[in-house]
Amino acid sequence: MKRFLLLIILILCFPAGVRCEDVTRYDFFIARVHYDGGGDWYSDPTSLPNLLAALKERLSMFVPKKEAVVKLDDEELFRYPFLYMTGHGNISFSPVQVEALRKYFEQGGFLWADDNYGMDESFRREIGKVFPDSHLVELPFSHPIYHIHYKFDSGLPKIHEHDGKPPKGYGIFYKNRLVVFYTYETDIGDGLESPEVHDNPAHKREEAVRMAINIVLYSLHY
Repeated sequence: MKRFLLLIILILCFPAGVRCEDVTRYDFFIARVHYDGGGDWYSDPTSLPNLLAALKERLSMFVPKKEAVVKLDDEELFRYPFLYMTGHGNISFSPVQVEALRKYFEQGGFLWADDNYGMDESFRREIGKVFPDSHLVELPFSHPIYHIHYKFDSGLPKIHEHDGKPPKGYGIFYKNRLVVFYTYETDIGDGLESPEVHDNPAHKREEAVRMAINIVLYSLHY
């Protein structure tokens, strides 16, 4: 949380629907991006509560029971150091949202985008508007995000078949800092959902939880 310590102190204490003392007492919290364009930004509804519960159980982190929801042009955006985005359909950022997201990254924010199958084309198009000169690049398997807590020597786990392509983790860097991590052809969110939702085998759900925890820890320490 090093890069957000000062930001939290300066920003979170301004009233915007959440009392300062209620926000700052958590070790970590997530905001799901409510984006425009028609895509189902709300998909995998049990995934983030399950991830937060795993952070509490495994790492003794003090976290809320569920995520917040935020639009990119909301004043509350800068309250959340970690954004999560998923879905199957189209994503659209307005010019105001593009500018807000750019400022968010410049001030230390982190976005995990998890392709739930079908958002790849529109996500690449829209995120490209934020930093036109900083393209998504595939991260090597040696990157710390794959090793910070749990070891993934071959990169992302394959949770859902989709097109049968190998999973790939892409990133966008701003001033040598990873600000966007895009998980493609894996669907970590599927694996995070409650067992009865997708009937994923236990080992796949475990891989999803471990990879998600790595992403969270990476965002807090780099």
